Amino acid sequence: MSLTHESAVNGAVPGTGGSSGAGPAFELKAAAFTLPVIRLLRLDMDAVAAELRPKVQQAPGFFQHTPVVIELSALPSLEEDVGFPQLVGLLRGLGMIPVGVRGGGGAQHESAKAMELAILADTVRPDPAAGESEIKGGLPVTGQTSEPQVGIETGSHLIDRPVRSGQRVYAAGGDLTVLAPVNSGAELMADGNIHVYAPMRGRAMAGLHGNTNARIFCADLQAELVSIAGHYRVSDKIPATLKGHRIQIFLDHEVLRIEPL
Repeated sequence: MSLTHESAVNGAVPGTGGSSGAGPAFELKAAAFTLPVIRLLRLDMDAVAAELRPKVQQAPGFFQHTPVVIELSALPSLEEDVGFPQLVGLLRGLGMIPVGVRGGGGAQHESAKAMELAILADTVRPDPAAGESEIKGGLPVTGQTSEPQVGIETGSHLIDRPVRSGQRVYAAGGDLTVLAPVNSGAELMADGNIHVYAPMRGRAMAGLHGNTNARIFCADLQAELVSIAGHYRVSDKIPATLKGHRIQIFLDHEVLRIEPL
């Protein structure tokens, strides 16, 4: 289901008439989200920890508070004990939020449920072309293997290809410059400034490590979310008069400001 086509269930129960004309108190929506996937290739938690920790230390902002899915379908045995307490503890200790598992056998699912992990629909092997991000022994990557894989870059970084839905790009310790369109569902992150010289329809987060002097510059603002040092604004809170125009985004005494250039 596309993010632009959501089904909603209002808080009012049919036939009850709601609450004294005040309207429903909530909406329950179904929407699609792209989540990073950690695909386990073997059940060696010490090896997983040894390989994953350096990647997180290289770019902690990329992983902090990131929900992740644990993929089990590549394991040699789908009945062997995964060791979810140790794995979940490792991921949470590194700042990630494990939310569910995919693939695996019945016993593994029961162990996952005991750790309050959701059991997600078992599909064919993850297809990066579908916009899903995988975390393997190397850096998080997205996109078709025939094209440059976008992930973490150390220092300032320039991208001259479109950033597709589901891709996440992080310039650790520097600025990020994008010369091509950024699609809805894509995510740009930088410890410094972000410059987008094309339509910006995804999410842009500058000053990821608390740099309040960071700025976002867009040639065509259509963003789903913009953020400076944790201060953010979503699309419906961005004035319509600023959308589709050249703008800059910055903090002024902890107030996020969006102004035309």
